[in-house]
Amino acid sequence: MAKLYVVGIGPGGRDYMTLKAVETIKDCQVIVGYTPYIEYLEDLVEGKEIYSTGMRGEIERCKLAIQKVKEGKNTAIVSTGDAGLYGMAGPILELKEDIDVEIIPGVTAAFSAASELGSPIMHDFATISLSDLLTPWDIIEQRIEKAAEGDFVIVIYNPRSKGRKEHLKKAVDIMLKYKQKDTPVGIVRNSGRINRKIWLTTLGEIPYEEVDMLSILIIGNTNTYIKDGQMITPRGYNIK
Repeated sequence: MAKLYVVGIGPGGRDYMTLKAVETIKDCQVIVGYTPYIEYLEDLVEGKEIYSTGMRGEIERCKLAIQKVKEGKNTAIVSTGDAGLYGMAGPILELKEDIDVEIIPGVTAAFSAASELGSPIMHDFATISLSDLLTPWDIIEQRIEKAAEGDFVIVIYNPRSKGRKEHLKKAVDIMLKYKQKDTPVGIVRNSGRINRKIWLTTLGEIPYEEVDMLSILIIGNTNTYIKDGQMITPRGYNIK
């Protein structure tokens, strides 16, 4: 019986893919995904049936993957990062009928970026996407407000696009009601990829024009600090 695998492929670099993700993709006959994500897989998908679509084709991809399984073909639908965080796991489980589905976890950008910055999410943190395509902006604002008020470390996905140039500034203005301007902020563009770029800055000095949809921001809590060029959020151990 054919099976549908929902695979998280990590942030994009092969080094950040799990062994299970690699083996699953190798074993599948059909690979479905957003076009740039398919390109990350390179030699892993040679000789396979490939189906890719552009932006906003998520449901189309999910339905196609389900159909291929019903045709008797083991199929992988891929997401960057973890398939269960802003990925395809949810839509697949909502749409599926009478097929076997397995979710293959992946390294999300929050974790890869954190490792590149130091240890900024050693304590409680919240992830918030600033994309309002599927979530109303007023709901996003409420979530930012509560996370900042609760002194969470905040990880921002989808921070700034051509059509949403002011969303990040608006989010920061909300956070500044509860966090100091000198709160450490780490920004990673292309986390886990060859052309990665890293900034260490503060909440009051974010270089907005440098931030885009390939970037992720990690905003510290009241205890976060910078040491030797690395961002650290203490867990609370008695360090002597």
